Amino acid sequence: MNDANPLERYSRQMRFPGLGKGGQEKLLASRVTLCGCGALGTVLANTLVRAGVGFVRVIDRDFVEPSNLQRQVLFDESDVTSNLPKAEAAATKLRAINSSVTVEPIVADINRTNIEDFCDGADLILDGSDNFEIRYLINDVAFKHGKPWVYGGAVGSQGMSMTIIPGETPCLRCVFEAAPAPGETGTCETAGVLGPAVAIVASYQATEAIKLLSGNKAAVNRELLILDVWENTNKRVKVAPLAGRKGQCPCCAKRNFEWLDGAHGTQTTSLCGRNAVQVSHRTKGKLDFAYLAGVLKQSGEVSYNKFLLKFQLVENGDPYEFTVFEDGRAIIKGTDEPDKARTLYAKYVGH
Repeated sequence: MNDANPLERYSRQMRFPGLGKGGQEKLLASRVTLCGCGALGTVLANTLVRAGVGFVRVIDRDFVEPSNLQRQVLFDESDVTSNLPKAEAAATKLRAINSSVTVEPIVADINRTNIEDFCDGADLILDGSDNFEIRYLINDVAFKHGKPWVYGGAVGSQGMSMTIIPGETPCLRCVFEAAPAPGETGTCETAGVLGPAVAIVASYQATEAIKLLSGNKAAVNRELLILDVWENTNKRVKVAPLAGRKGQCPCCAKRNFEWLDGAHGTQTTSLCGRNAVQVSHRTKGKLDFAYLAGVLKQSGEVSYNKFLLKFQLVENGDPYEFTVFEDGRAIIKGTDEPDKARTLYAKYVGH
Protein backbone atom coordinates (compact mmCIF):
# COMPACT_ATOMS: atom_id res chain seq x y z
CA MET A 1 0.00 0.00 0.00
CA ASN A 2 1.63 3.22 -1.20
CA ASP A 3 -0.15 6.23 0.21
CA ALA A 4 0.49 9.54 -1.55
CA ASN A 5 0.32 11.03 1.93
CA PRO A 6 1.82 8.48 4.38
CA LEU A 7 0.34 10.32 7.36
CA GLU A 8 -3.22 10.07 6.04
CA ARG A 9 -3.79 6.65 7.62
CA TYR A 10 -3.12 8.25 11.03
CA SER A 11 -5.32 11.29 10.40
CA ARG A 12 -7.95 10.43 13.01
CA GLN A 13 -5.50 10.06 15.86
CA MET A 14 -3.54 13.14 14.72
CA ARG A 15 -6.74 15.16 15.19
CA PHE A 16 -6.56 14.31 18.87
CA PRO A 17 -5.06 17.45 20.49
CA GLY A 18 -2.72 15.47 22.73
CA LEU A 19 -0.96 13.90 19.75
CA GLY A 20 -1.08 16.02 16.61
CA LYS A 21 1.27 15.79 13.65
CA GLY A 22 4.37 16.29 15.78
CA GLY A 23 3.44 13.44 18.09
CA GLN A 24 2.70 11.16 15.14
CA GLU A 25 6.08 11.87 13.60
CA LYS A 26 7.72 10.93 16.90
CA LEU A 27 5.78 7.65 16.94
CA LEU A 28 6.99 6.85 13.44
CA ALA A 29 10.59 7.45 14.53
CA SER A 30 10.32 5.36 17.69
CA ARG A 31 11.50 1.84 18.49
CA VAL A 32 9.85 -0.63 20.86
CA THR A 33 10.84 -4.02 22.25
CA LEU A 34 7.83 -6.18 23.11
CA CYS A 35 8.66 -9.02 25.51
CA GLY A 36 6.04 -11.69 24.93
CA CYS A 37 3.39 -12.07 22.24
CA GLY A 38 0.55 -13.88 23.95
CA ALA A 39 -2.64 -12.35 25.30
CA LEU A 40 -1.25 -8.96 26.33
CA GLY A 41 1.42 -8.91 23.63
CA THR A 42 -0.91 -9.43 20.67
CA VAL A 43 -3.16 -6.56 21.77
CA LEU A 44 -0.12 -4.35 22.34
CA ALA A 45 1.48 -5.18 19.00
CA ASN A 46 -1.79 -4.77 17.11
CA THR A 47 -2.50 -1.38 18.69
CA LEU A 48 1.00 0.07 18.30
CA VAL A 49 1.53 -1.08 14.73
CA ARG A 50 -1.82 0.44 13.76
CA ALA A 51 -0.84 3.63 15.61
CA GLY A 52 2.34 3.91 13.54
CA VAL A 53 5.15 3.01 15.93
CA GLY A 54 8.01 2.81 13.46
CA PHE A 55 9.85 -0.30 14.69
CA VAL A 56 8.44 -3.11 16.81
CA ARG A 57 10.61 -6.03 17.90
CA VAL A 58 8.39 -8.96 18.95
CA ILE A 59 9.97 -11.72 21.06
CA ASP A 60 8.23 -14.92 22.10
CA ARG A 61 9.36 -18.52 22.68
CA ASP A 62 6.04 -20.28 22.12
CA PHE A 63 3.86 -21.68 19.33
CA VAL A 64 0.21 -20.94 18.58
CA GLU A 65 -2.20 -23.40 20.22
CA PRO A 66 -6.01 -23.69 20.02
CA SER A 67 -6.46 -22.43 23.58
CA ASN A 68 -4.74 -19.16 22.61
CA LEU A 69 -7.44 -18.10 20.17
CA GLN A 70 -9.94 -17.04 22.85
CA ARG A 71 -7.86 -13.97 23.74
CA GLN A 72 -4.71 -13.67 21.60
CA VAL A 73 -6.12 -11.41 18.94
CA LEU A 74 -3.53 -11.70 16.16
CA PHE A 75 -3.87 -15.47 15.73
CA ASP A 76 -6.38 -17.67 13.93
CA GLU A 77 -6.99 -21.35 13.23
CA SER A 78 -4.60 -21.40 10.27
CA ASP A 79 -1.73 -20.46 12.57
CA VAL A 80 -2.55 -23.45 14.77
CA THR A 81 -2.75 -25.79 11.77
CA SER A 82 0.59 -24.48 10.47
CA ASN A 83 2.18 -24.88 13.92
CA LEU A 84 3.63 -21.38 13.65
CA PRO A 85 5.73 -19.66 16.31
CA LYS A 86 3.79 -16.80 17.85
CA ALA A 87 6.37 -14.18 16.92
CA GLU A 88 6.36 -15.18 13.24
CA ALA A 89 2.57 -15.53 13.03
CA ALA A 90 2.13 -12.13 14.65
CA ALA A 91 4.67 -10.49 12.33
CA THR A 92 2.83 -11.76 9.24
CA LYS A 93 -0.45 -10.27 10.47
CA LEU A 94 1.16 -7.01 11.58
CA ARG A 95 2.90 -6.44 8.25
CA ALA A 96 -0.42 -6.94 6.49
CA ILE A 97 -1.99 -4.35 8.80
CA ASN A 98 0.72 -1.72 8.30
CA SER A 99 3.46 -2.33 5.74
CA SER A 100 5.04 1.08 6.36
CA VAL A 101 6.46 0.12 9.76
CA THR A 102 9.14 -2.46 10.56
CA VAL A 103 8.25 -5.58 12.54
CA GLU A 104 11.10 -7.80 13.69
CA PRO A 105 10.02 -11.22 15.01
CA ILE A 106 12.40 -13.17 17.26
CA VAL A 107 11.56 -16.73 18.31
CA ALA A 108 13.52 -17.08 21.53
CA ASP A 109 13.29 -17.69 25.24
CA ILE A 110 13.95 -14.37 26.98
CA ASN A 111 16.54 -14.82 29.70
CA ARG A 112 19.37 -12.97 31.42
CA THR A 113 21.87 -13.86 28.69
CA ASN A 114 19.95 -12.24 25.81
CA ILE A 115 17.53 -9.64 27.12
CA GLU A 116 20.02 -6.77 26.94
CA ASP A 117 20.60 -7.49 23.25
CA PHE A 118 16.86 -7.67 22.63
CA CYS A 119 16.32 -4.27 24.29
CA ASP A 120 19.29 -2.58 22.61
CA GLY A 121 18.22 0.47 20.63
CA ALA A 122 14.67 0.47 22.00
CA ASP A 123 13.09 3.69 23.23
CA LEU A 124 10.59 1.72 25.31
CA ILE A 125 10.19 -1.84 26.63
CA LEU A 126 6.72 -3.35 26.89
CA ASP A 127 5.73 -6.26 29.11
CA GLY A 128 3.62 -8.72 27.15
CA SER A 129 4.83 -11.66 29.20
CA ASP A 130 3.05 -14.05 31.53
CA ASN A 131 5.63 -14.47 34.28
CA PHE A 132 7.45 -12.45 36.90
CA GLU A 133 10.92 -13.67 36.01
CA ILE A 134 10.80 -11.84 32.68
CA ARG A 135 9.31 -8.76 34.37
CA TYR A 136 12.14 -8.55 36.88
CA LEU A 137 14.64 -8.99 34.05
CA ILE A 138 12.96 -6.15 32.14
CA ASN A 139 13.09 -4.03 35.29
CA ASP A 140 16.84 -4.65 35.70
CA VAL A 141 17.58 -3.85 32.05
CA ALA A 142 15.41 -0.73 32.15
CA PHE A 143 17.19 0.71 35.17
CA LYS A 144 20.65 -0.37 34.06
CA HIS A 145 20.23 1.35 30.68
CA GLY A 146 17.78 4.13 31.60
CA LYS A 147 14.84 2.97 29.48
CA PRO A 148 11.16 3.36 30.44
CA TRP A 149 8.93 0.31 30.47
CA VAL A 150 5.26 -0.54 31.02
CA TYR A 151 4.26 -3.46 33.25
CA GLY A 152 1.02 -5.36 32.71
CA GLY A 153 -0.53 -8.57 33.98
CA ALA A 154 -3.91 -10.30 33.84
CA VAL A 155 -5.26 -13.53 35.34
CA GLY A 156 -8.89 -14.52 35.80
CA SER A 157 -10.93 -11.33 35.70
CA GLN A 158 -8.23 -9.19 37.28
CA GLY A 159 -5.46 -7.06 35.84
CA MET A 160 -2.74 -4.60 36.76
CA SER A 161 -0.60 -2.07 34.94
CA MET A 162 2.09 0.42 35.90
CA THR A 163 4.38 2.73 33.95
CA ILE A 164 7.97 2.72 35.18
CA ILE A 165 10.45 5.50 34.32
CA PRO A 166 14.00 5.23 35.71
CA GLY A 167 14.84 8.19 37.91
CA GLU A 168 11.22 9.34 38.08
CA THR A 169 9.04 6.50 39.40
CA PRO A 170 9.45 3.51 41.68
CA CYS A 171 10.78 0.40 39.99
CA LEU A 172 8.98 -2.95 40.00
CA ARG A 173 10.96 -4.16 43.03
CA CYS A 174 9.96 -1.08 45.01
CA VAL A 175 6.32 -2.08 44.60
CA PHE A 176 6.66 -5.88 44.51
CA GLU A 177 9.80 -6.62 46.49
CA ALA A 178 9.99 -10.27 45.46
CA ALA A 179 8.39 -12.54 42.89
CA PRO A 180 5.60 -14.81 44.12
CA ALA A 181 6.87 -18.22 45.16
CA PRO A 182 6.12 -21.12 42.80
CA GLY A 183 2.50 -22.18 43.17
CA GLU A 184 1.59 -19.03 45.11
CA THR A 185 -0.33 -17.22 42.38
CA GLY A 186 -2.71 -18.39 39.69
CA THR A 187 -1.81 -18.62 36.01
CA CYS A 188 -4.00 -18.58 32.91
CA GLU A 189 -3.80 -22.39 32.89
CA THR A 190 -4.86 -22.82 36.53
CA ALA A 191 -7.10 -19.81 37.22
CA GLY A 192 -8.33 -19.10 33.69
CA VAL A 193 -8.51 -15.67 32.11
CA LEU A 194 -11.19 -13.50 30.54
CA GLY A 195 -10.33 -11.90 27.21
CA PRO A 196 -11.79 -8.49 28.15
CA ALA A 197 -9.54 -8.27 31.23
CA VAL A 198 -6.51 -8.81 29.02
CA ALA A 199 -7.70 -6.34 26.39
CA ILE A 200 -8.32 -3.59 28.93
CA VAL A 201 -4.93 -3.99 30.61
CA ALA A 202 -3.10 -4.07 27.28
CA SER A 203 -5.03 -1.02 26.08
CA TYR A 204 -3.90 0.90 29.15
CA GLN A 205 -0.33 -0.22 28.46
CA ALA A 206 -0.56 0.81 24.81
CA THR A 207 -1.92 4.23 25.73
CA GLU A 208 0.97 4.78 28.12
CA ALA A 209 3.36 3.73 25.36
CA ILE A 210 1.84 6.24 22.94
CA LYS A 211 2.18 9.00 25.55
CA LEU A 212 5.85 8.24 26.16
CA LEU A 213 6.82 7.72 22.52
CA SER A 214 4.99 10.85 21.31
CA GLY A 215 6.73 13.08 23.85
CA ASN A 216 3.80 13.42 26.24
CA LYS A 217 5.50 12.24 29.43
CA ALA A 218 3.50 14.72 31.54
CA ALA A 219 0.32 12.78 30.69
CA VAL A 220 1.70 9.46 31.95
CA ASN A 221 -0.14 7.70 34.79
CA ARG A 222 2.30 7.25 37.69
CA GLU A 223 0.09 5.08 39.84
CA LEU A 224 -0.53 1.32 39.94
CA LEU A 225 -3.78 0.50 38.17
CA ILE A 226 -5.74 -2.49 39.49
CA LEU A 227 -9.00 -3.65 37.90
CA ASP A 228 -11.47 -6.51 38.05
CA VAL A 229 -13.87 -6.71 35.13
CA TRP A 230 -16.10 -9.30 36.83
CA GLU A 231 -16.43 -7.49 40.16
CA ASN A 232 -16.68 -4.10 38.41
CA THR A 233 -13.84 -2.50 40.36
CA ASN A 234 -11.13 -0.15 39.21
CA LYS A 235 -8.65 1.53 41.53
CA ARG A 236 -5.39 3.44 41.38
CA VAL A 237 -2.76 3.02 44.08
CA LYS A 238 -0.26 5.80 44.78
CA VAL A 239 3.18 4.20 44.59
CA ALA A 240 5.42 7.29 44.51
CA PRO A 241 6.23 7.05 48.26
CA LEU A 242 7.73 3.59 47.62
CA ALA A 243 10.43 4.91 45.27
CA GLY A 244 13.78 3.52 46.32
CA ARG A 245 12.26 2.02 49.50
CA LYS A 246 14.27 4.47 51.61
CA GLY A 247 17.48 3.71 49.78
CA GLN A 248 17.22 -0.06 50.22
CA CYS A 249 15.76 -1.15 46.87
CA PRO A 250 18.35 -3.51 45.34
CA CYS A 251 17.58 -2.38 41.81
CA CYS A 252 16.90 1.35 41.59
CA ALA A 253 18.61 2.52 44.81
CA LYS A 254 21.61 0.19 45.07
CA ARG A 255 21.84 -0.67 41.35
CA ASN A 256 22.35 -4.35 42.07
CA PHE A 257 20.76 -6.04 39.08
CA GLU A 258 20.27 -9.40 40.75
CA TRP A 259 17.91 -10.95 38.19
CA LEU A 260 20.16 -9.90 35.32
CA ASP A 261 23.22 -11.19 37.15
CA GLY A 262 21.60 -14.57 37.82
CA ALA A 263 21.15 -14.35 41.58
CA HIS A 264 17.40 -14.93 41.14
CA GLY A 265 15.26 -16.80 38.64
CA THR A 266 14.98 -20.33 37.33
CA GLN A 267 17.61 -22.64 35.98
CA THR A 268 17.11 -25.78 33.92
CA THR A 269 19.07 -29.02 33.63
CA SER A 270 18.38 -31.70 31.03
CA LEU A 271 18.50 -35.13 32.68
CA CYS A 272 20.56 -37.43 30.50
CA GLY A 273 18.69 -40.42 29.09
CA ARG A 274 15.44 -39.65 30.91
CA ASN A 275 13.59 -37.37 28.44
CA ALA A 276 13.16 -34.99 31.36
CA VAL A 277 14.25 -31.53 32.45
CA GLN A 278 14.72 -30.26 35.99
CA VAL A 279 13.52 -26.71 36.62
CA SER A 280 14.66 -25.09 39.84
CA HIS A 281 14.51 -21.67 41.47
CA ARG A 282 17.60 -19.94 42.80
CA THR A 283 15.32 -18.29 45.36
CA LYS A 284 13.95 -21.13 47.49
CA GLY A 285 10.40 -21.20 48.80
CA LYS A 286 8.13 -23.72 50.47
CA LEU A 287 5.20 -25.02 48.44
CA ASP A 288 1.76 -25.67 49.86
CA PHE A 289 1.05 -29.02 48.19
CA ALA A 290 -2.60 -29.08 49.24
CA TYR A 291 -3.26 -25.70 47.65
CA LEU A 292 -1.31 -26.52 44.48
CA ALA A 293 -3.09 -29.88 44.13
CA GLY A 294 -6.45 -28.15 44.37
CA VAL A 295 -5.46 -25.80 41.59
CA LEU A 296 -4.00 -28.47 39.31
CA LYS A 297 -6.72 -31.13 39.64
CA GLN A 298 -8.81 -29.47 36.93
CA SER A 299 -5.94 -29.89 34.45
CA GLY A 300 -4.81 -33.46 35.14
CA GLU A 301 -4.20 -36.22 37.67
CA VAL A 302 -2.62 -35.10 40.96
CA SER A 303 -1.30 -36.90 44.02
CA TYR A 304 1.02 -35.78 46.79
CA ASN A 305 2.58 -36.62 50.12
CA LYS A 306 4.62 -34.52 52.52
CA PHE A 307 7.72 -34.85 50.31
CA LEU A 308 6.53 -34.26 46.73
CA LEU A 309 3.61 -33.73 44.37
CA LYS A 310 2.99 -35.74 41.19
CA PHE A 311 1.00 -34.22 38.33
CA GLN A 312 0.19 -35.86 35.01
CA LEU A 313 -1.47 -34.23 32.03
CA VAL A 314 -1.80 -34.44 28.26
CA GLU A 315 -1.24 -31.21 26.32
CA ASN A 316 -1.81 -31.14 22.56
CA GLY A 317 -1.62 -34.93 22.53
CA ASP A 318 1.71 -35.09 24.38
CA PRO A 319 1.85 -36.63 27.88
CA TYR A 320 3.87 -34.94 30.63
CA GLU A 321 4.60 -35.84 34.22
CA PHE A 322 5.64 -33.32 36.86
CA THR A 323 7.39 -34.28 40.06
CA VAL A 324 7.36 -31.14 42.21
CA PHE A 325 9.36 -30.80 45.41
CA GLU A 326 8.69 -28.64 48.46
CA ASP A 327 11.33 -26.07 47.50
CA GLY A 328 9.68 -25.44 44.12
CA ARG A 329 12.05 -27.62 42.13
CA ALA A 330 10.34 -29.77 39.49
CA ILE A 331 11.35 -32.61 37.21
CA ILE A 332 9.25 -32.50 34.06
CA LYS A 333 9.14 -35.76 32.14
CA GLY A 334 8.07 -35.84 28.49
CA THR A 335 10.54 -33.34 27.03
CA ASP A 336 14.28 -32.85 26.86
CA GLU A 337 13.96 -29.21 25.75
CA PRO A 338 14.68 -26.66 28.51
CA ASP A 339 12.53 -23.97 26.84
CA LYS A 340 9.52 -26.30 26.71
CA ALA A 341 10.06 -27.30 30.34
CA ARG A 342 10.21 -23.65 31.43
CA THR A 343 6.99 -22.95 29.53
CA LEU A 344 5.20 -25.87 31.18
CA TYR A 345 6.50 -24.89 34.61
CA ALA A 346 5.29 -21.29 34.17
CA LYS A 347 1.88 -22.51 33.00
CA TYR A 348 1.14 -24.97 35.76
CA VAL A 349 3.37 -24.36 38.78
CA GLY A 350 3.68 -20.60 38.44
CA HIS A 351 6.22 -17.87 38.19
